[in-house]
Amino acid sequence: MFTLGLGLTFSDFTNLIRRPKSFFVGIMNQMLILPLVAFIIISLMGITKEIAVGMMILASCPGGVTSNMITKLAKGDTALSISYTAVISILAIFTLPIITGLSMNHFMGSEAPPLNILSLGLTMFFITAVPVGIGMLVRSKNKPFADSFEGTATKISTVLFIIIILGALASEWDTFINNFLQLGPAIILLIVIMLLIAYTSSNWFKMSNKQSITVAIESGIQNGTVGITVGNLIINPVSGLSILSIPSGVYSILMYFICLPFVFWYIKRLSK
Repeated sequence: MFTLGLGLTFSDFTNLIRRPKSFFVGIMNQMLILPLVAFIIISLMGITKEIAVGMMILASCPGGVTSNMITKLAKGDTALSISYTAVISILAIFTLPIITGLSMNHFMGSEAPPLNILSLGLTMFFITAVPVGIGMLVRSKNKPFADSFEGTATKISTVLFIIIILGALASEWDTFINNFLQLGPAIILLIVIMLLIAYTSSNWFKMSNKQSITVAIESGIQNGTVGITVGNLIINPVSGLSILSIPSGVYSILMYFICLPFVFWYIKRLSK
């Protein structure tokens, strides 16, 4: 999140407000349709309890630096991608705790651990808004340093991201194996459906190809690290990571196998 903030300016937050159609389509796909599609998939595939809640946490997460990098690879609208990530990261401070609380009541019932939505909202603020704000402050005070350090910061965050994913899978390997046959297809289905819905809906609203692929990538790629962190905050085991974090861990690996072929297909289609 600090790396994200390092590349942001205040205009990245106001850009979407000045582009109401882009704002509407992006917000609808990522904040309303994505959780709804996740809920439908969970219900149809019979996923229950903690894994179901973990899926809903994942679907409520904002995008991240990864979505910005893949948008750039796809020759999409990188500025729009950054604006989506910035705005939705802030909105998720409010939406993620609410969706998580409702999901725990629905899927876990009386087995759900106590959840203080206000406390989770404040925690979301400290793990998203604060590091983003510090990154933006560094850029505003010393732009040359921010420009020179941004590439290094991205590499560091990528390494840390990989360590987190490997740690999540290693600590809950048995749970991962036991749930992969059900969880894997569900996550693949979620990514594919969201890429298609977001890309198609953007075309319906007559957005450019660059904007359409950007909305698709932002809707198909979520910040798995935030999902893992939130899952571990709610159910914090003595060792390893929470079962609520497993969907985000699995997703963080599978998304590359789905999104990158989609991007290469898109680039090849444009070149024809």
